[in-house]
Amino acid sequence: MDSFYHESICGRPDASSKQTTDSKSVRIQPIPTSSYRPTAISSPMNPDKIDEILAFHRYQKDKIEARLADFRRIWAEGKDRDLFAELAFCILTPQSRARTCWPAIERLRRCGLLFEGTAEEIRGELKNVRFRERKASYIVSARNQFTKEGQLSVRSILGGFSNPFAAREWLVENVLGLGYKEAGHFLRNIGLGEDLAILDRHILKNLAILGVIDEAPASLTKKRYLDIEKKMIAFSKEVGIPMSHLDLLLWSKETGEIFK
Repeated sequence: MDSFYHESICGRPDASSKQTTDSKSVRIQPIPTSSYRPTAISSPMNPDKIDEILAFHRYQKDKIEARLADFRRIWAEGKDRDLFAELAFCILTPQSRARTCWPAIERLRRCGLLFEGTAEEIRGELKNVRFRERKASYIVSARNQFTKEGQLSVRSILGGFSNPFAAREWLVENVLGLGYKEAGHFLRNIGLGEDLAILDRHILKNLAILGVIDEAPASLTKKRYLDIEKKMIAFSKEVGIPMSHLDLLLWSKETGEIFK
């Protein structure tokens, strides 16, 4: 069994959040005989690996549900500034560590630059974030995109879409710095995109291990992204792990934590 199955859940790393972490390592034994039988997926599946992920899901399910409840609360109770902070976080994440990007967003909020700073001022706070000059300009552009009559209006704009897939399309087409992965990540993190795939390298690697896809592609066109998303949705239904759980499950399997 892979050694990176850990017991760990991480909340939002700010002063007002409650955070639970357990460094204790957990090893899950594979089910002795394969209980999984593929039916609907056309690509060759890996029953042993699927049994392992089903066991890991049983172990992580409550922690994943708790994290998803945190995300849903952001949409239910958060202000437009909270929603925009999550958007800015997802703009920073490409080719950068989430654990580096979120503290940068917190710094920008504390000093007021996230909502009022210039691209140059924002760039100065993006320490250890790759492509910080470009991403700082993307944050300012997104802020302008979501400002109506001098006020951030993230909620009213996103609330106008009939479903998260339509919202994602609009984000990809209108917000600089957002591809399908980042747009889906943002919507999931504010409780609106639980059925969307967030295809980063960790997820793609594990989908290949499970046999959902033949291999993890080096790059993704729109067509390829949506094709893999369909396969992931079909796999999710077949094995009985909700899409929202599957993303966090595979991410935690690879990184050892449930974060954002």
